[in-house]
Amino acid sequence: MMFGKYNPGALQEISPERTEKAKDLIQENGGSIKAGYILLGENDLLFIVNFPSIKNVIKASVEMGNLLDISFATTPAITVDDFDRLF
Repeated sequence: MMFGKYNPGALQEISPERTEKAKDLIQENGGSIKAGYILLGENDLLFIVNFPSIKNVIKASVEMGNLLDISFATTPAITVDDFDRLF
């Protein structure tokens, strides 16, 4: 999961084109987007994504921050079913 927070300058640049740039960056780094949400509260955005490795996630997060002026915090997650199979 990638949680995004708009930096002050980012609010003036909101557009469908910028959203496409974010999607492209995720795909260029080997990722896919399962869902995207706008949030109210501590975070402004949530992307539920799938990447082949943590290195790919970190690279995408940094590139998106630089290009879009949005700070991202990434949290790895697994499904409950996958968790149960660990035990």
